[in-house]
Amino acid sequence: MPSLNLASNNYYDLHTSMQTHDFFLILLIILLAARVFAELANYLNLPSVIGELIAGIILGPSLLGWVEPIEAIKFMAEIGIILLLFEVGLGTDVKRLAETGFQSMVVALVGFAVPFLLGFSVGYWVFGIPILVSLFIGGTLTATSIGITMRVLIDLKRQNTHEGRIILGAAVLDDVLGVILLALLYEFSIGGGVNFNNAAKVVMVVGAFFFLAPIAAKLISIVINHFEEVSEIPGLIPTMIVSLVLFFAWLAHKMGAPMLLGGFAAGLALSRRFVLPFGVTLHGWGPTFVKDINTKMTPIIQLFTPIFFVTIGLSLNLREVNWDSTFIWWFSLSVLVIAIGGKLLGGLLISQPWQFRWIIGVSIVPRGEVGLVFAELGRESGIFTNEIYAGMIMVIALTTVLPPFVIKALYNALPPSLRQKGET
Repeated sequence: MPSLNLASNNYYDLHTSMQTHDFFLILLIILLAARVFAELANYLNLPSVIGELIAGIILGPSLLGWVEPIEAIKFMAEIGIILLLFEVGLGTDVKRLAETGFQSMVVALVGFAVPFLLGFSVGYWVFGIPILVSLFIGGTLTATSIGITMRVLIDLKRQNTHEGRIILGAAVLDDVLGVILLALLYEFSIGGGVNFNNAAKVVMVVGAFFFLAPIAAKLISIVINHFEEVSEIPGLIPTMIVSLVLFFAWLAHKMGAPMLLGGFAAGLALSRRFVLPFGVTLHGWGPTFVKDINTKMTPIIQLFTPIFFVTIGLSLNLREVNWDSTFIWWFSLSVLVIAIGGKLLGGLLISQPWQFRWIIGVSIVPRGEVGLVFAELGRESGIFTNEIYAGMIMVIALTTVLPPFVIKALYNALPPSLRQKGET
């Protein structure tokens, strides 16, 4: 096996394989850098995902060129994104949609459809980008990061207000629609173009997943509840849950859908508020079980997901981007306007005091980890060129970093009469 050497351009000379201790060194650098920059981002009141992304950019070809995303790291990153989507699904509360009703639906559907249609139109008609690439651009702009938005609302103690429930309900629906769209775009990418027959098949696959997942979750819960009582060996829950997630990911791939869809389906099935088909209830399935899953799975998820975001930074080579080209600047600016305006419009259309309309609109602007998933799929599929990928990453970063500051400023500007409105 060849050893790990620094080449003249500071890249690791990996060839076809590498020594185990060299892989350990790369993994050590990635994990430590991810943590250091995540802590720094958090200290600056920025989402930790931005710090992890910056860590990858600094370590990779864009700056230092110390680390290259080798296959082993990419595999670990794949596990990270599947577990991240599992966490998103586990935290999804479908009943939020019913609680906030029509207003959440308007915010979600407008915030989903307008960025997608405008992103596609600008890419295809204005910049002359091929149809499949334009679809990926529009798809990336539909994303909403529940985690980032809810973290801001929790910090401000506004998560249980009326506008907080509208935001959460809209973000939940955006997530579900986004995963379906992601599955469609994945099918288009491997098929080499848009095929409506394949699209119908993917929609059926997604429907089958959401129908069968609760049944599988019920079976696995019976096994877990039974063996946890008699097992004297710790770690039963994480072993069984990770096994379920990996099985769903494998099954998703076999059925022609993205593997990460399996993670989302498994998480959604195990979420406390997911209803079984035909209204069948889960006896003995309560918040304690879901909380136990959360507690024991969180360390595993927090270990693998930073690898995914660092790998995105490693895969981005800003040195290869032609910064003198007017295309990347006009393209990035156009997409940024669509990314912000398309989400704001959904909040402005509902019946609320105008201050809360702005808060709701801004709150669903952050793309965060969900947007990065779309962008990375476009890059991995060879759909995005380096210039388009770099532009999308910049837009995702800006729409992730700026909204938390704007949300806090909007709440601070509320008159006293409105600050108490909707609090529970």
